[in-house]
Amino acid sequence: MSFKIPLFDLNFDEREIEAVIKTINSKWVSMGPQCLKLEQKFSAMIGTQYSVSLSSNTAALHLAMIALGIQKGDEVIVPSYTFVASANSIRYVNAIPVFADISGVHDLSVDPIEIEKNITSKTKAILVVHFAGFPVDMNAIMSIANKYKLKVIEDACHGPLSEYKGKKLGSIGDVGCFSFFSNKNISTGEGGILTTNNEDIYQKVKLLRSHGMTTMSYQRASGHATAYDVVDLGYNYRLDDIRASIGNVQLDKLPGDLNKRSQVRRWYDKELKSIDSITVPFADNNEFVSNYILPIVLNDSDIKKREYVRTRLHEEGIQTSVHYPAIHQFSVYKEFSYPLPNTEYVADNEITLPMYSGLSELDVKYVVDTLRSILEDV
Repeated sequence: MSFKIPLFDLNFDEREIEAVIKTINSKWVSMGPQCLKLEQKFSAMIGTQYSVSLSSNTAALHLAMIALGIQKGDEVIVPSYTFVASANSIRYVNAIPVFADISGVHDLSVDPIEIEKNITSKTKAILVVHFAGFPVDMNAIMSIANKYKLKVIEDACHGPLSEYKGKKLGSIGDVGCFSFFSNKNISTGEGGILTTNNEDIYQKVKLLRSHGMTTMSYQRASGHATAYDVVDLGYNYRLDDIRASIGNVQLDKLPGDLNKRSQVRRWYDKELKSIDSITVPFADNNEFVSNYILPIVLNDSDIKKREYVRTRLHEEGIQTSVHYPAIHQFSVYKEFSYPLPNTEYVADNEITLPMYSGLSELDVKYVVDTLRSILEDV
């Protein structure tokens, strides 16, 4: 189905095409100079000492678990209201995901009070998700982590350049993890990056991303090494230079794109205020954020009503989505499941409206006027 207003629009132009052609013509397309350039640029923008380019945010989360020493039987506290990769990364190392509820319809972030309630002698880390690019209360999170001597992983895949009290997300905890998936603020099709200020974590992740090899192909081809050892059981989690070249262009575009998204968010906030039957999460946030998506939550609703509203919006040419089904309700996570009332309500009643920098004020008004009309009929 072709939508009048799609959920997302890829921010590509001739610059990405030129970067790919240039990389192909260089005759080096696997991990090499473009990946190194991307890592250096990303660290400079986020404000961390180190970045490691990877094949996905999932790979970043997995390697973060290993580098932080999370092992079989350890517990990691994580929100259920996020994409399943956050919890999957915990299971990859045979650790136990302990799901914590979100604060509520006004704040879709994991609740620090719920985190502390779930800490046991087996707890080794907290994995927070900066939902839609809006920051979790990191002062509270870091205070809890320091109190109980826990590691902190920031899943910041929604939040490149988002800020918390002047600091960029992904630079506050022990590790930050970002996604370059096709619908993210920075898009390379597939890809991700891990950030840290800890040299030991950096060296460990860099080693593990390529089979535990002590030198990479690009180093050997450049004459910096002629042999290598394999010193750890690593993975093939490398990014390639073709996608990294796209990422470098996307990084250059990012500040301007986010400024435009901020304007789109302001238009939405103005128009949505007149609809009493919805809640707009994070409405009181004053930080600079990525505005990765635009979530709303239906009040006094259920999943049947939510799907009716979405169907009507689609019939009017407005594409929507749902972010996200609750992880603890998936079949594979039944053994770790228990009631999370805020998460379950939002998962059944959230609608993600179109959000991208190319939306006009008239586009936003059309989306909101259509939504208002549908809700008046329900």
